[in-house]
Amino acid sequence: MLKENDLLVIKSIDRLGRNYDMIIEEWSYITKTIKCNIVVLDIDLLDTRNDNKNLIGKFISDIVLQILSFVVENEKANIKQRQAEGIRIARAKGVTVGRPKINITNEILDVFLLYKNKKCSFKEALKLSSLSHGTFYNCYRIFKSKYI
Repeated sequence: MLKENDLLVIKSIDRLGRNYDMIIEEWSYITKTIKCNIVVLDIDLLDTRNDNKNLIGKFISDIVLQILSFVVENEKANIKQRQAEGIRIARAKGVTVGRPKINITNEILDVFLLYKNKKCSFKEALKLSSLSHGTFYNCYRIFKSKYI
């Protein structure tokens, strides 16, 4: 927990938030409400330790923060757009994206019935179905909603 006069050291400004507004809000909350100092290692100008008494330094720091927060948000939007384009191109080439689909066979459905009717334990059901703990529960939940 941060308290007054603590020093928060972060590597990059984007560690404060996901977008422009969040970064500005966090910066303001930490520096004005909690009254902590922040040092951003990537940018020497973003160091509030020396700006408390220096009005020009504070002004420059605030401008740099505003500009860099804007740049961070734009870069994240560009990354997301490039990622979506890459996925679209991969799908057009027939590449499957994401986790492979689980093939629920009749044998697995039989295991779900055994488990539902309490004719086998959860551990036995996992062993019989060859599914992981989470996958079993997710598939079993879907099974129950469709067949029961």
